[in-house]
Amino acid sequence: MDRLDAMRMIVAAVEQGSLSAAARRYGRSPAAATRALAVLERHTGCVLLLRSTRKLSLTPAGQHHVEVWRDVLARLDDGEIDATEANLQGQIVITAPELFGRLQVMPLVEEFLDTHPGVSARVLLVNRVVNLTGEGVDLAVRLAPLPDSTLKAIKVGDITTMFCASPSYLEKNGAPATPQDLADHECIGLNAEGDHDMWPIDAAQGRRSSARSSQVYTRLSTNSAAGALDAALRGRGIMCARSYQVAGHIAAGRLVPLLTDLDASPTPVHLVFPSSRSQKGVVRTFINYLVPVLRQQLRFGV
Repeated sequence: MDRLDAMRMIVAAVEQGSLSAAARRYGRSPAAATRALAVLERHTGCVLLLRSTRKLSLTPAGQHHVEVWRDVLARLDDGEIDATEANLQGQIVITAPELFGRLQVMPLVEEFLDTHPGVSARVLLVNRVVNLTGEGVDLAVRLAPLPDSTLKAIKVGDITTMFCASPSYLEKNGAPATPQDLADHECIGLNAEGDHDMWPIDAAQGRRSSARSSQVYTRLSTNSAAGALDAALRGRGIMCARSYQVAGHIAAGRLVPLLTDLDASPTPVHLVFPSSRSQKGVVRTFINYLVPVLRQQLRFGV
């Protein structure tokens, strides 16, 4: 089953109230509807639907993705994607930070390729600032305030810092009530060179801070955000993460947010591109697709 067929099946399941009803609508077996759900959950990396004996309901991530798919399918069915757009040809070269790119950008690139078979994409997931002109890159996602530049930029949202742990860890160790309480907990650091990490908190004032950081003892440290996340999911301790890294796990109940009463200073997310490259039809079309979808995802913390 290709991804477009899977999208149609799951949108129908939401409208009909069950996977079996969606399968009947398209003359397929219930197993086909279940496979469609598995295809899309594997593709997005999110739990999309919660099923019980009485009803089917969407997770926050599922609600977002179904809205996007419903719009894509409606545009295809209504012919709003015209012949020029449908027959786009060419390659897009995109760069993004590694984990943000894997969680947020790659699924959207794949959805774009699904509706534009003549387009190919090369995606560079690297944790460095790429020289767009020098490395032939059409579009970059940047997670930081931007310096003055001749590049064009479109802001698509903000991300924040969050503290979280698994339910199993909290059941065993309790939850910190203040930043000072972190000293009594197992913390997971993103710093493989020592046993302390700098977290955006003002320990003396007991608040979150973008201007000041405090050293936190981390019994387990790694240079990989994905590795730290895996450890937190296994109940190893408390992690400090970007909102996009953990939102899906929080929505699914695999992680619990902590110290949520502390102020969080947002970090802007921009799409950055050389003005000359944005004139390529395929790049312009991709930017027009990406901007509203990323804005919606970041607004809902997906």
